[in-house]
Amino acid sequence: MKNFKYLYTVVRNIGQKYGSNRDVIPVNEAKRFVVDCFRSLKVPQNHADLMANLLIAADCRGHFSHGMNRLEMYLNDIQSATTDGAAVPTILKESPCTAWVNGNNGLGAVVGRFCMDLAIKKAKEVGVGWVCANHSNHYGIAGWYAIQAQEHGLIGISMTNTSPILCPTRGKEAALGTNPISVAAPANNGDGFVLDMATTAVAVGKVELQLRKELPIPSGWALDKDANVTTDPKKAFEASMLLPLGGLEETSGYKGYGLCGMVEVMTGILSNANFSTKIRKWTLDGSGSEANLGQVFIAVNPDCFAPGFTDRMTEMNGILRNVQPVNEEKPVLVPGDPEHAHMKKTDEEGGIRYHVNQLSNCDDIAAKLKVPKIGTM
Repeated sequence: MKNFKYLYTVVRNIGQKYGSNRDVIPVNEAKRFVVDCFRSLKVPQNHADLMANLLIAADCRGHFSHGMNRLEMYLNDIQSATTDGAAVPTILKESPCTAWVNGNNGLGAVVGRFCMDLAIKKAKEVGVGWVCANHSNHYGIAGWYAIQAQEHGLIGISMTNTSPILCPTRGKEAALGTNPISVAAPANNGDGFVLDMATTAVAVGKVELQLRKELPIPSGWALDKDANVTTDPKKAFEASMLLPLGGLEETSGYKGYGLCGMVEVMTGILSNANFSTKIRKWTLDGSGSEANLGQVFIAVNPDCFAPGFTDRMTEMNGILRNVQPVNEEKPVLVPGDPEHAHMKKTDEEGGIRYHVNQLSNCDDIAAKLKVPKIGTM
């Protein structure tokens, strides 16, 4: 695990480097703040808890684009009644290994927990559980649900469609979402393989974070309104046209575009949810209509196949981590290693290191909802 230890040191040093403009918030305090915000809008306690666990887990794992950064958008949707914070999913159709679920326009974390719980139950009973849902909402990091299955010794898979922001290869307007894919597989001694990625070059939240920090974005992330590659986060955010994974056509961006379309098939098309440009835009100001997102949750019991699955996973992870790197200071990693390193850093520092602009946004939210500011309890 030498590579993991080195990565942890790098992540810790990055936190120290930027410590001058960030504050450390204890994890329980961050969750308290999120729960208070949702409860102030009459969201049931158990639903508020699910949302807090989801958002703060994203921040603990280093995915700040999908943690506290997303809070205001969820709250706006509840306030505008475009999301029902109290809704409970219902099963529309079911077989021993599949289910089609109506999320009833509920919170994405509530729909996701319900669906993956159902998929896990079926996988334990018959080997595979495949559950798709419509009428759902943004469900945070896809990995949250795949890990849910992994914790039961199962292979977990989750995908969702999202508001159109991907510009298809050779196109000059957005037609698909960031459409993330996550796969989590268990190995021995708490180790595992956790892939969690957008099929765009990056998630749109990464652009939002750069805009919040007033920093440029790398070339290859997004286009401006004239379909030119831009490094200006404001122009990228206003144009809302991300490049697919791989970037431009000459760098194989069509592969990311194809993966993005595959997710759309498995989610929006399969579940009879909104899809492609039929999905409403979702911005920091909220939206004027229901999202009706499509999502899929899959759990697979590896015990139904060749014995020794976790042993082989452990061996593969070891092989990958010990590949000779080009640069000794940048070791080869296994998907999930950066997140584990960030969680360890969070534990050591006693909390999550938020950017000052994020905390300022939280203060604004607290004032609007009349809840105690984050870090004051």
